[in-house]
Amino acid sequence: MNYIALAILYSVSGFLMKLSDDEYDEKSNKLIAVIIGIICGITIAFLASNNIDASYIFIGILVGTALSFKIDGIHHIATLLVFLLLYLIWGIFNPNGSILADLSLITLLICIISAFIDEIGNDNKQIYNKSKFLKFFFDYRFTMKLAILFLAILGYYQTITGFSLPFIDFLSFSTFIFFIIFELSYEVANIVFNKYLID
Repeated sequence: MNYIALAILYSVSGFLMKLSDDEYDEKSNKLIAVIIGIICGITIAFLASNNIDASYIFIGILVGTALSFKIDGIHHIATLLVFLLLYLIWGIFNPNGSILADLSLITLLICIISAFIDEIGNDNKQIYNKSKFLKFFFDYRFTMKLAILFLAILGYYQTITGFSLPFIDFLSFSTFIFFIIFELSYEVANIVFNKYLID
């Protein structure tokens, strides 16, 4: 998959994910939230089943969210089920080989734990009351951003030196950029929703 396609899919996925949340949380429009969530599940499943770095990121986000008990709406469940079903089908029957067999458990755990920490901190008044820095840090979920950046820097270092660690996959540096595009699209969806879609 080329860089343009990856950038578009990350962008669309972030936008749809936030839009589904806002339709559910702000307008209580469960049907629209579920429909958008299903489309989001399709896009992230296609992305993750064709790009191993995206697999780490989106499995990390979904599992981290589930472990923190933040899957709290029918739209979340629809997104998760569609993702899992299509990811397993496309991941197993990928013409380039099963992407599932190539996943590093350690790298996946790094992504899951970082996403879990972000979800525990996000909208947590006890943490927010400790400092403005922590509120900002968890409002924008910086734990996973830093984890992806760390893995991407090691990936870049690996391309230069051949450095590797057993049982750990590093990410390409472009993946960090795509992840930032995903996060920015998530924030843009919030702005669009609040300006044009909220009643």
